[in-house]
Amino acid sequence: MKRRDFGQYCGLARALELVGERWALLIVRNLLVRPRRYTELQTGLAGIPTNVLATRLKELEQAGIVERQVAPAPARGVVYALTPVGQSLEPALLSLARWGATQLGDPQPGDVVTPEGAVLNLRAQFQSSQAAGTTAAWEIHVRDVVVHAVVADGALTTGLGPAPVEPDLTITVALADGELASYRAIISAMRDGLVELKGRRKLLDTFLRVFTVPRGA
Repeated sequence: MKRRDFGQYCGLARALELVGERWALLIVRNLLVRPRRYTELQTGLAGIPTNVLATRLKELEQAGIVERQVAPAPARGVVYALTPVGQSLEPALLSLARWGATQLGDPQPGDVVTPEGAVLNLRAQFQSSQAAGTTAAWEIHVRDVVVHAVVADGALTTGLGPAPVEPDLTITVALADGELASYRAIISAMRDGLVELKGRRKLLDTFLRVFTVPRGA
């Protein structure tokens, strides 16, 4: 599969040549959360053809964005991880995700959401100005997915699974049967009180202030 070459001496053109092919940025998105095995990438990118995943990974490796690593003990085998060059894509991805969220509209039949998307949304919607001076840890449970967000002196750490420290507030979100577990639906449930809280209940308001973009912004 031949990659596009725009023939323009332009940073945006070069970026699109490197990561503008279909699925490429979603692979980067998933690897921003943590290194992944090939099969984990395939599972987390529902609908990606096997040959396309293999091609994109090869292209991203050749571009110095992705590298193969030996999985740390006790796991075995090879995982794909972002290089420092790949990790430096995060601010651009978060900006693009924030813009894209304003263009989503209503969910369509067949749409899916991924745990990695939930983590990316936490990072994208994080309001550092609202988090100044805040130190707290949240765990969010939505059906069979658990994500965490830890703010220490205004700096964010987030990822899949339980929080690395004892959470100050655990939020279990109740969604209607068949409702897509989108970030928008999760935040709406929190605002409507459709949650079970364990811990410092006042931190729910803090979470909503810190992890949502103000209306009109």
